[in-house]
Amino acid sequence: MSSISYYTEEGLKKLRDELSQLKDIERPNASNAIAEARDKGDLSENAEYDAAKEAQGMLEMKISKLEETLSGARVIDESQLDNSKVLVLSKVKIKNKANGAEMGYTLVADGEADLSSGKLSVNSPIGKGLLGKSLGDEAEIKVPNGIIKFIITEISR
Repeated sequence: MSSISYYTEEGLKKLRDELSQLKDIERPNASNAIAEARDKGDLSENAEYDAAKEAQGMLEMKISKLEETLSGARVIDESQLDNSKVLVLSKVKIKNKANGAEMGYTLVADGEADLSSGKLSVNSPIGKGLLGKSLGDEAEIKVPNGIIKFIITEISR
């Protein structure tokens, strides 16, 4: 059973492109590698054949997982989102109460998360702690090394 995940148009396109790459290019390459290894003789002692079959199995598992993700993927209509609360696709600026450090994140689905570009998963501890909060609210977030308190200083799209 697939669960519903929300993506931006860009994130969903990226997933579809990856699936297309795996099916249209990687799958035929895996089949060719198996055929070449099979042509080299006795399959019972052919490590190259075993490796090619295992690689094909891993590829098929990845394709299956991507297809399942895409079956539950929904595009978020940003025009329908409420800017008064932190939701998926919210751009949030937060201030650490302990040290005064300010950070900015865009909350996104797991598949689009990329901390280096400021995209934080809604399922991460900080993402979960911020969801549903309003401007000026304090969020107490349990992280692996304790509890961090943040104040929400800005919410935008």
